[in-house]
Amino acid sequence: MQNPSKIIPKGHRKIIISTIAVAIILITSGWYIYSRLTSLSANLNMLSNQLATLETRLSSTTASLQNNISQTSNNLNSAINQQLQSSAAIAQQLGTYQQQVDTVSSTVGTLQKLSNTDPQLLQKYSKVFFLNEYYAPAKLAAIPGDYEYSETKQLTLQADVWPHLKALIDAAKSSSVNIYVYSAYRSFNEQSALKSDYKITYGAGTANSFSADQGYSEHQLGTTVDLITGGLGGVLDGFDGTKAYIWLQSNAWRYGFVLSYPKDNKFYVYEPWHWRFVGVKLATDLHNQGKNFYDLDQRTIDAYLVNFFDPQ
Repeated sequence: MQNPSKIIPKGHRKIIISTIAVAIILITSGWYIYSRLTSLSANLNMLSNQLATLETRLSSTTASLQNNISQTSNNLNSAINQQLQSSAAIAQQLGTYQQQVDTVSSTVGTLQKLSNTDPQLLQKYSKVFFLNEYYAPAKLAAIPGDYEYSETKQLTLQADVWPHLKALIDAAKSSSVNIYVYSAYRSFNEQSALKSDYKITYGAGTANSFSADQGYSEHQLGTTVDLITGGLGGVLDGFDGTKAYIWLQSNAWRYGFVLSYPKDNKFYVYEPWHWRFVGVKLATDLHNQGKNFYDLDQRTIDAYLVNFFDPQ
């Protein structure tokens, strides 16, 4: 048998050995690389599993947190709504209390005004109610001479009524209408003396048709005046044919004055000069309703007493 070394040439042997060495190296390297790749793959699988586990935990934790947040939010909203409802209930209760306080305050104010207002001022005295000889207004104001028709006697009027009468006369004057006070407050005794004079002059029957007995005269209240204008010779007859009377019919109510004895009244003859202060509120309502003072029931009239001195 031949020696292989003798069969394969020497140069070829080196190539074969080199090739075999290279093959061994490649095989070894390939195995190493394969082993490393296998290890890396296993590590990647492990990391993937860990990541999946983390994602699962994270999802569970997120859901739990969202649920907790939602529950907390609902609890907070519920608590806030309850607080708001409680606050609204308290506010409503406070509003009710405030209304009650306002009502009580208004009632107290009304009672205070009534306590300071003479209840006689709106009574129907002409042959209905009676004022005794001791009655007189609590406060009387002297009417300035410029507003009186005659300077022979100082006329007086209920002090709180005078500003209203002054405003009326001033307003008429600004419209070129001259109005003067002919007669104002008369005491019980003055009315008695005047009625006696009328009875002597005109007879009792005639006197009773135009003059009140003492105690039944609106003049004793201090809220009533007889008005006159120039051109009548100092007498009241014919007053209804003057510009002053026409102006009073259209404007007196604005200042709280009404005609006590219009035509066809059941108390006295027509007296276009006789005007009584009843308060702006009542005078306005009477004007708007086309009624006279004595047309109303006394109970209805009494309801206006609290507004008696109000400007409007």
